Amino acid sequence: MNKNVGKIDKMIRIILALIAAYFAYSGQFEAAWITYVLYAISIVLLLTSLMGTCGIYSLLGKSTCAIELDKK
Repeated sequence: MNKNVGKIDKMIRIILALIAAYFAYSGQFEAAWITYVLYAISIVLLLTSLMGTCGIYSLLGKSTCAIELDKK
């Protein structure tokens, strides 16, 4: 897969993942399913930021990466 997640997008995803994990870990929600959803969201955000590839961006044909020139 081609990289389609830029540096700023990666930082935003990591920050959102940490926020979601914090709320899941803090136990502020009574329903257990909300905790599991928050953990799942944080895992997905961290994985997409570490891999540099977002499946939704691929489906939409979107990219936040800087344009790379072909080196021949």
